[in-house]
Amino acid sequence: MSPNPTAEDEAFESLLDHLSAALDFESSYYNESYLDRRISARMRRRDVDTYDDYLDLVRSDPEEPTALLDSLSINVTSFYRNPEAWEPIREALRDVTARSSRTTVWSAPCSDGREPYSLAMLALDDDEISTRRLDIVGTDINEDVLERARKGVYRTTKTRDVAAELDPLDDAERYVDRDGDAFAVRDAVKELVTFEQHDLIADDPKRDVNLALCRNLLIYINTESKRAVVDTVLSSLRAGGYLVIGMTETLPRESREAVETVDKRRRVYRRV
Repeated sequence: MSPNPTAEDEAFESLLDHLSAALDFESSYYNESYLDRRISARMRRRDVDTYDDYLDLVRSDPEEPTALLDSLSINVTSFYRNPEAWEPIREALRDVTARSSRTTVWSAPCSDGREPYSLAMLALDDDEISTRRLDIVGTDINEDVLERARKGVYRTTKTRDVAAELDPLDDAERYVDRDGDAFAVRDAVKELVTFEQHDLIADDPKRDVNLALCRNLLIYINTESKRAVVDTVLSSLRAGGYLVIGMTETLPRESREAVETVDKRRRVYRRV
């Protein structure tokens, strides 16, 4: 908030306070500009002009809180998002499965499951990656989106072509059943993946992770929360384990001594 808050600033803060108190949404983790964009989009959709009026709507319409929380969740994803990043991910998978008797790969946040399923299909598609003792864990703070992930069914829409997303695979039909515009992940892929609810800021680190993907989250959250997320992920990694972040993201300065750079442009690091 600005040093001299306007009535509009105060109304926005009142709305955020309501989200925290009534809906258990930790707005303090996020950049205010990100929150404002998402909230303003909901306001336009509901034809509401002011934050005060929108707060009244959130309080009076039993369906709006769920719609708002879904909008605020960082759930933009696709199969093989940023395709050029997946070659170093492939190399990391080859390395950790060759060196470990049991390999744990963590996708966080996993949104609707496309990233962990992409990892599983990549592993199954590559003869140099052992899947015999491979465990892929997808975590997210949003339980509703995790339920969608567990179902593993995705639809092509006007803005999203699922078949095109799967182009990096030599033969996507081995891993996905297609029925018109619906694509269902096959059981052989699902068997490699489990989904859990996890808060990257508030919850404890995982243990003995060989490869962690934390892509395209850090750009949305504030500096303090960014450090907390990276600390959680790095604390979860085994020595020599890999961390991959988004290609437009940077690690907090305080975290850089804990890693060595494997691929600077594609943001791949190894725990030292």
